[in-house]
Amino acid sequence: MVAFSTRDIESLFTATAAYNLWPQARLHTQWPGSGRAKDPVFDAFFATQVQLQSDRLISEANNAKAYTALMDRIGPAYLLTHSQAGAYGWRVGDARPGLVKGIVALEPSGPPFENAFPFEGRERTWGITDLEVVYEPSAGPNATDLETVTVPAVDANHTACILQAEPVKRLSNLAEVPVLIVTSEASFHAPYDYCTVKYLGQAGVNVAFLDLPKAGIYGNGHMMFMERNNVEIAMKIRDWLEATVTVAFPS
Repeated sequence: MVAFSTRDIESLFTATAAYNLWPQARLHTQWPGSGRAKDPVFDAFFATQVQLQSDRLISEANNAKAYTALMDRIGPAYLLTHSQAGAYGWRVGDARPGLVKGIVALEPSGPPFENAFPFEGRERTWGITDLEVVYEPSAGPNATDLETVTVPAVDANHTACILQAEPVKRLSNLAEVPVLIVTSEASFHAPYDYCTVKYLGQAGVNVAFLDLPKAGIYGNGHMMFMERNNVEIAMKIRDWLEATVTVAFPS
């Protein structure tokens, strides 16, 4: 198990401009309050933090199984994932493409074949997940047949991307599920989420990218849904949902 310290929360989520650990961190302006310990908003947020499973394999296996069972129970639905849960969403979409009508992934775990989050170091074996998802042709046992190539970063503020080498294998089940990836201007995901978008698109997934600053929404961090302009972000996500729901649930 692992737990976050107040410094972890401040530097990664609530006061990133003060720590400046990645190029975009200084742009963070939307957190309500100072983002520091002893600020009432920070203290309320910190009180919600609990220990989490540090083994990603156990966490992904258990959560994907639980959410797949939930989909079987409730029927067709959209998934909304955030951060670590991004991999769980890909697994559920892969397991139940007929039930998952779309996935909204807020800064999903990544980037492909890597893990940038500070507390985890294992490679992401299946590209977007640690555990198996379906590729056509097959990715082989433990994804040993997935060949990769590193593509240079688009600029100094972004990371290089690990993508599939040609010929590309298709994420055949996820290709049936429309996906929206949402990324904030100032988050630690800002340097690399575009790699996840590229990887999914390359593998045949119908993926859209809501890069918030390009949509005129500035200053957000990884916890965008808790920040001052969260309604503005929600409206952008609603627009995408409304555009896809008529396809997923025709009248």
